[in-house]
Amino acid sequence: MDKKLKLWDATMLVMGSMIGSGIFIVSSDMMRNLGSGYWLIAVWIITGILTVAGAISYGELSSVFPKAGGQYTYINEIFGKMAGFLYGWGLFTVIQTGTIAAVAMAFGKFTAYLVPWLNNSDPIFQSGSFRITWVQILAIVIIMLLTYINTRGVKGGKLLQNLFTVSKILALLGLIAFGFILVKDSHWAENLSFGWKAFQDFGKEVGNDLVPAGWKEIGGITLLGGIAAAMVGSVFSSVAWENVTFMSGEIENPKKNVVKSMVFGTVAVMSLYLLVNLVYLNALDRDGIAFADKNRPAVAASEMIFGNFGTVIMAVLVMISTFGCINGLVLAGARVYQTMAKDGLFFKAAIGNNRHGVPGKSLWMQGIWASVLALSGQYGDLLDMISFVIVLFYMITVFGVIWLRIKKPDLERPYKTWLYPVTPLLYLLIGTAFCVLLIIYKPQYTWPGFLLILIGVPVYFFINRKDKEQGV
Repeated sequence: MDKKLKLWDATMLVMGSMIGSGIFIVSSDMMRNLGSGYWLIAVWIITGILTVAGAISYGELSSVFPKAGGQYTYINEIFGKMAGFLYGWGLFTVIQTGTIAAVAMAFGKFTAYLVPWLNNSDPIFQSGSFRITWVQILAIVIIMLLTYINTRGVKGGKLLQNLFTVSKILALLGLIAFGFILVKDSHWAENLSFGWKAFQDFGKEVGNDLVPAGWKEIGGITLLGGIAAAMVGSVFSSVAWENVTFMSGEIENPKKNVVKSMVFGTVAVMSLYLLVNLVYLNALDRDGIAFADKNRPAVAASEMIFGNFGTVIMAVLVMISTFGCINGLVLAGARVYQTMAKDGLFFKAAIGNNRHGVPGKSLWMQGIWASVLALSGQYGDLLDMISFVIVLFYMITVFGVIWLRIKKPDLERPYKTWLYPVTPLLYLLIGTAFCVLLIIYKPQYTWPGFLLILIGVPVYFFINRKDKEQGV
């Protein structure tokens, strides 16, 4: 296959897949969980360390297995066929498709900011609590449109990705610059108040609806639960950088360029995220972030910076950002299902490329299922379910770096993890703390993910049984 993606394209894929809707939305919920700007920044820094450590660790595996399928291939090669299938199963059923659906819904919601009719019109269909709205229809149209564009070849998807990623990076840099230049009444000092007291006082202010009553009495331990709950948002906003590994088969010099793109991309994006949150803390007070209208602190901050026209500016920025993010997710995800199909672990129809040299049927399968998930309309529910599962598989993959060093020390490694074993161990330490705290404090964020993976076990044995019957 021709190598159609250069280092620049790969880096744009990393950044474009990461920057979606999360950075414009999740800081409200994070502030409600933390109650202090100091802890908001601390959580973003922890997430940044986690993300970059993961990317650095993955780099070693990308140089050892420089082929399409990326993370699926790493898990499959290191831990066996069943582990690889469970990752691919999770990716198709909710991780990739659920993220596409969630970001597409965010695109729809911010479009409705410019076209109020989308929000104000009656549902197309309603039965009890289930309903189908025009915002959902718009989300599905965008998913289908970008799926179609990507079935026409890598070149079109690549150009679209580069254009939208550069646009949103420049827009974010503009927001960051004006966020410090144009804000007259800075809330910096009050927002960076430090200590357990700020957290506990905030718990008393917001009441039991947002902060459980028991949290108010237990001080520091309570904060750990708040950090874990807040990290659901920051982690969701910082995932999908591994999408570039799915495209390894189409990247020039993948043994070097995949790791470079992951490290450059994650460092750049996490730096942008940190600066955007500093703008929120400069432009808005604590309640302004925590209780921003419809959980849109970016819109509230933009109003403070640019006046009434700021809402339009921010809506357009989020539309650009989410559109480019969906494209990156669509472009990369289908390559995994194609690789799985070649291994006999997915629908056989996904194996072949179309006349444009891309896995067309795999792309349509992904697009259709993501559209089904979008009909749920619950951005928050999808976010909650996805973050835990993603970190779990990240940890398994990062552990694979250590496991492979022990089992196959003489294996050729064109790139070796920087500061090994500190970097992968640091990732595993933070990731384990995140997962354990979620299990303790927010079990509803965790059990759907476990259930999803468990459902994959009988599916795997059913597929293998069919293979054995056919003598495969």
